[in-house]
Amino acid sequence: MEENRLNDEQFDTGYEKVLKIIDIVKANNIGLKLLIPTILIYGLPFYLIWKDSISFKDMFSADSGWVFLKWLTIFLAGIVAHELVHGITWALYAKKGFRSIKFGILWKYITPYCHCKEPLQIRHYLIGAITPFIFVGLLPAVYAIITGSINWLLFGIFYTVGAVGDFLIIKLLLPEKRNDYALDHPSEAGCYVYRKIPA
Repeated sequence: MEENRLNDEQFDTGYEKVLKIIDIVKANNIGLKLLIPTILIYGLPFYLIWKDSISFKDMFSADSGWVFLKWLTIFLAGIVAHELVHGITWALYAKKGFRSIKFGILWKYITPYCHCKEPLQIRHYLIGAITPFIFVGLLPAVYAIITGSINWLLFGIFYTVGAVGDFLIIKLLLPEKRNDYALDHPSEAGCYVYRKIPA
């Protein structure tokens, strides 16, 4: 919390501070509701292109223990990739680079997070919020449709749905001016917005 107070100093005068956070439980519920539409959006073109050669043998060719370990590893790798993409993108715009990026877990929700410890212009914050969906959700799904890989299709579906929290934060920030600032909340899913008060 101290880090955020220190970063507040540049906004002592001339800015209005507004808290913008999302409800993680609500985000998870929305994600569940979006699962079927996401499966249809990615799965329908996949099926139309690859229906004559679709096989689940590649997914379940080993014994059940190996399959479980394989998918657990893929699941964890996707979580790491999602948060790492947040961090790398925000680090590109942070004055202190990767030194301003912190990773952790919100144990109350058992939810991993990436936290930027310095304020960013909202335009840059939004870029960092959307990139995990692009690189960990959308592109793997597109790759799956092109190559016929069921594994990549499932990966893309899961991490598209997994980006729903990011989309809710983006929705909160879209009405804001792109030149104003956002500072990650240190313990909640969301941020403080600093709006420039007109002179």
